[in-house]
Amino acid sequence: MAIQELNEEQLHSMSLEEKDAWWLKNIYKGDMPQLTLRSALTGMILGGILSLTNLYIGIKTGWTLGVGISSVILSFAFFKLMDKMKLGAPMTILENNAMQSIATSAGYMTAPLMASIPAYMMVTGEVIPMWQTFWWIIVLAILGVLFAFPLKKRYINDEQMPFPEGYAAGIVLDSLHSDHGAAGVFKAKLLVGGAGVSALIEILRAEAVLKILKVPFLAIPQYWDDFLYRFVTPRLFNLPLKDLTIQFDTSIVMLGTGGLMSMKTAMSILIGGLLNYFLCAPLLINAGVIPEAKFKAIAMWALWGGASIMTTSSLFTFFSKPSLIVDSFRKSFSKQKVKHDVLDKIELPMWIFAVGIPIFGAVVVYLGHVWFGIHYWLGLIAIPLVFVFTLIAVTATGLTAITPGGALGKLTQITYGVLAPGNVTTNLMTAGITSEVSLNASNLLMDIKPAYMLGGKPRHQALGHVLGVFAGALIAVPVFYSLFNGNISLFTSDSMPLPGASIWKGVAEALTKGLGNLHISAQVAAGVGAALGIAIEYFNKKSRGRFPLSGVGLGLGFVLRFTDAWSMSLGTLLFWLARKRYKDEKSFGYRAFVDNQETLAAGIIAGGSIIGIILMLIENSLG
Repeated sequence: MAIQELNEEQLHSMSLEEKDAWWLKNIYKGDMPQLTLRSALTGMILGGILSLTNLYIGIKTGWTLGVGISSVILSFAFFKLMDKMKLGAPMTILENNAMQSIATSAGYMTAPLMASIPAYMMVTGEVIPMWQTFWWIIVLAILGVLFAFPLKKRYINDEQMPFPEGYAAGIVLDSLHSDHGAAGVFKAKLLVGGAGVSALIEILRAEAVLKILKVPFLAIPQYWDDFLYRFVTPRLFNLPLKDLTIQFDTSIVMLGTGGLMSMKTAMSILIGGLLNYFLCAPLLINAGVIPEAKFKAIAMWALWGGASIMTTSSLFTFFSKPSLIVDSFRKSFSKQKVKHDVLDKIELPMWIFAVGIPIFGAVVVYLGHVWFGIHYWLGLIAIPLVFVFTLIAVTATGLTAITPGGALGKLTQITYGVLAPGNVTTNLMTAGITSEVSLNASNLLMDIKPAYMLGGKPRHQALGHVLGVFAGALIAVPVFYSLFNGNISLFTSDSMPLPGASIWKGVAEALTKGLGNLHISAQVAAGVGAALGIAIEYFNKKSRGRFPLSGVGLGLGFVLRFTDAWSMSLGTLLFWLARKRYKDEKSFGYRAFVDNQETLAAGIIAGGSIIGIILMLIENSLG
């Protein structure tokens, strides 16, 4: 079925009231089941499980990934199977959408677990009680929901911004539930197949688990080059390559992650990794500046250059588009009036936001003071900053699908570096408030987009998001705490590199202690990195994006393990080669590796991540 949309002329000539009336008449499916018991339970279960993919990837790379497409296809396949077995009716398109809304909400809310929360624990040396983390990230996520829905009227109903990832999810949903369901079944098989292969590889890498199962002969090494070390030790500047993290991982999770990246970003990450691990790190280890050839020691030096590149490139990109910032406020404070709201019985009542935002804002300020020592007045300042940054983040996400969370977080850190000099914990946790709330709000609006396209009920969408918040917290928080089991020293280790948290911690310390406390080489790296980040984005702007380097990608290459940087870039390259190789649209190769690249990559990530988390928990219990 084709999705109906306004044309360009209607979009610019019709009033908001006319657009709402058109949507109510042509799109809205008021009688179709949406947030039913089964869609809510399925969404919460899938969201809780798939939130572990975000947790796993975040621990390894500092990134978060959407789980919407994965959850859509998995739930579609599950209920298709139930229907064939005569155990239930097929899921409606709006049930499927409600389910993926819950699941994506569960995935997005895990972001603090890989950034501000572990950074705070590393700075203080104290473990935040799990119950505090649980309620803290729930309150931040719900505040994001409360900020998001009042903006829906302007950015989705009236402006009808594209929100590209959300639009893609709507197209996938429509395709799955059309009369040509064979394409949907193929997507489901591809996703499950990719997940199965990735999961099997993770199991075969778990030697301790295979010994319990009495099949140790099936084990494969953690790295393919382990075979080589039986005969010879490859060295660089007289240092074993494996000590520099220069290895070829047998896991394919990061290959799948590369399938969701652009060639420009992937190659920038690889270049950053090559510069750091093949040149800077070995030279500085031999000079005694970096105390040992271990990832943690290398990362403590490399993050200054890497973080500087990412920070200045993000901020330059952000401020180089002043129209984006101006439009954020112009659209939000437009004086356009609606004579009669035809959707007043469908949209969430405004009193919920008028009451909810002050209440939850006050809760955030209070908890920030009691749990993290943030002075009340500093916490109060964070709430209006949330509003300002949310407007900017939503506009950027709506137009590009890229949420400038990193840049906004750094702006908050700079702000509080002035307001609360010397206070590292306040710097971290206030940045956590503004970054995580604006990130949640903008990403949730992207998730509202497909519901609007398909005629869903906004009230059901809001409730679904809240259910997802609790589902993600109930699964991800206990699992996160089980992974390090109270041992903060595991943070930035090979098993839990947490590059995102390292960057947050490094920026906070630099702003509060000053760069003068760093070794001169780190100061130089920070200065060069800052200039390089600006230069790269300047040339990107001048060339309209054709400049071959990404500042964020290059900086990320410095803070990732080289094995992860290499695997991700290799994954991007393999999918790029597949696009060059397969031209026949009817061939399996084209359908699997080109037409459904994101589906296959999502399956690989989901299967390997979930099993990887489970195996880490098992191995921790055995240890």
